[in-house]
Amino acid sequence: GNSLFINQEIYNSGAVGVVLNGNLTVNTVVSQGCRPIGETFIVTKAKDNVIFEIAGQNFFKVISSVVEQSSLKDKSLAQEAIFVGIAIDEYKDGFKRGDFVIRGLMGIDEKTGAGYLGDYIKAGQTIQFHVRDAETATEDLNALLNLENKNTQGKKPKGALLFSCNGRGEQLFRQKNHDINILQNYVGKVPTAGFFCAGEIGPVGKNNFLHGFTDSIALFYVKE
Repeated sequence: GNSLFINQEIYNSGAVGVVLNGNLTVNTVVSQGCRPIGETFIVTKAKDNVIFEIAGQNFFKVISSVVEQSSLKDKSLAQEAIFVGIAIDEYKDGFKRGDFVIRGLMGIDEKTGAGYLGDYIKAGQTIQFHVRDAETATEDLNALLNLENKNTQGKKPKGALLFSCNGRGEQLFRQKNHDINILQNYVGKVPTAGFFCAGEIGPVGKNNFLHGFTDSIALFYVKE
């Protein structure tokens, strides 16, 4: 079971939260560790978490074509695991890093060629296939923290929280302290707390989502 601690009390249910107020602002960085392969597609037939058709074609036919046209490295990664990025705003003109919520492809129906996602999907949404490995996860975290630095004009936070998937760490990167070292490289050795998770919560666009294999980072700045 789980136990919750607040001050000197112990609870077996509910939640413990912290409210932060005053002269501060919080920025978030959510690194899902993936990169896209192929082009974007419009889902044309779907129900619940099943995609039947993309751009009017059978799901399996489209994904097979994307993988076939990929580099040898991406073909190898796609054989191990391929992901579906669901665009947060399908009306956006051009998509970039951070515009997709990454979801796992749970399986493909051999008879119909339909694909089963780890989330709900509907016709009209934009998707793009993604792959993930240690190199890509490192590149993604660096790119997003570099963007944060540019957006804040190099301003250093007063503290940070880092919540990392337990599928990352040494298991993925073959080295200790990988993510916290990258974070400190951009923001300095600011006080940081956090833990490894089996599911990370963080915003993509304006909404929060539950993620996997992700770093969800909160950076605390003094308001100017």
